[in-house]
Amino acid sequence: MRQQLAQEAARIIAEEGVQDFYIAKQKAAERLHAPHTHNLPRNDEIKWALDQYQRLFKSDSQPDHLQRLRQGSIDAMQFLKHFEPRLVGPVLDGSANEFSDINLHLFADTPEELSLFLMEHHIPFELKQKRMNMADGKQIEQPVYEVVLEDILIELTLFDRHGLRQAPVSQITGKPMQRASLHTLEELMTKRA
Repeated sequence: MRQQLAQEAARIIAEEGVQDFYIAKQKAAERLHAPHTHNLPRNDEIKWALDQYQRLFKSDSQPDHLQRLRQGSIDAMQFLKHFEPRLVGPVLDGSANEFSDINLHLFADTPEELSLFLMEHHIPFELKQKRMNMADGKQIEQPVYEVVLEDILIELTLFDRHGLRQAPVSQITGKPMQRASLHTLEELMTKRA
């Protein structure tokens, strides 16, 4: 049952655009007539099932879409180089699909730096807050600037300059998030070309 739930949650993420693993698990449990089960799959099991699903059913479109998102990430990171951007999430780990956003971590002395930068360049943004878990068990709230590049949503999570040394914990692995610099991403694109 756990494996079936992971596979159905992965299908929901890939086909319906649900990005929250918890919501995908709940929908999968309802669809498999097990809404009250306590044997839900872990996020890493869903991630593994998602990778398998995309290899089987999306191999004709997912790689091209991933490359497009990675190129968009490079463009955004070059533009935002003053803020030492780091790519995180599905675009970095290769599981991005047509519903995925680009997720960048940026670093500045004050949030106003990024706000002013975006306003000076006439880039509209929506400001939100995101709660993140840290390795030491603390929860932090970070400002998130949502901007659109062509038709791609880019989520810019802003940290102070010290945040470059300690990444938040991944909801999938429970370990510090993988982050990639512009240079690392460019190397990754070169290897895949």
